[in-house]
Amino acid sequence: MTDGIRFICVKLASLFSGGKDSTFASYLMEQQGHCVEFLVCVIPADPFSWLFHTPNLHLLPLMARAMSRPLVTVDSTGSEEGDIASLRWALSDLPVDGVITGAVASDFQWDRINGVCEELGLRTFSPLWRKDQLMLLDETIQAGIRAIVVGAYAEGIGPEWLGREIDSAAVKDLVALSRRHGINPSGEGGEYETLVLNSPLHSSPIEVLDSQVERSPSGGRLTVTKARLGGRNDEAA
Repeated sequence: MTDGIRFICVKLASLFSGGKDSTFASYLMEQQGHCVEFLVCVIPADPFSWLFHTPNLHLLPLMARAMSRPLVTVDSTGSEEGDIASLRWALSDLPVDGVITGAVASDFQWDRINGVCEELGLRTFSPLWRKDQLMLLDETIQAGIRAIVVGAYAEGIGPEWLGREIDSAAVKDLVALSRRHGINPSGEGGEYETLVLNSPLHSSPIEVLDSQVERSPSGGRLTVTKARLGGRNDEAA
C-alpha cells in the first residue's frame, strides 16, 4: 500500500510464441507490476498461419522451463477459423483476468485476438501496440532480450540472416534494408521470425546445440534440432 492506494496484481496469460515481441510484451507487463501466470500458444498445422507464429514451436516446453512458467498449448488447423476456435478453447478456463499480446501493427491479429477476449470477458493488454518500430527494437535490445532470426522471408533478408542475433548492428542493417526495399524493420509484416534465447524473464538461457537450415527462393527457415537450458543437461529435440 502506498499513500492509501492499494495496487492489485492483475493475473495474465501471455500469448507466447518464443519470439521477441511476445517475450518483450510479457516483460513490460511484469515491469508494470502485473503477474504473468501462464504462457499460452496455439500450434497451427499450417506453417503459414496468418494469425500465429509457427517456427520452432517444438521448443515451447524448454522455453517455458527457462521462464519458470506453466505452458498451455492447443493444436489448430492453421485456418483463421481454426486458430480462433483453438485460442478461445485455450483461454476459456484459465484463472486469469486478461491476456497479453505482442501485436505491434497488425490490425488483423489484434482484432481477432481482442474479439476472443471480449467474448470471454478478459481484458486485452498490448503494450507494443502502435509503438515506433525502430524505438521498439532498440528498447527490446536494451531490456536484455537476446533473439536470433529463425525465419527469413523478404527481399534483402536471405539465408545469411538465419541464426543472426538481433543486436544493434542488425538493427542498423534492417534500417538500411527498410529504406532500400520498404520492409518492416521490426518484422511485423512477416519479413522475419525470431527465437528468444534469453531475457530478464529467463531463469536460464537457452543454448542451441544443433540446427538445420531449410533454404528457399524467398529466404529460409532455421529449425533448432537440439537445445538445452544453460548449465543443465535437459535437452529438447
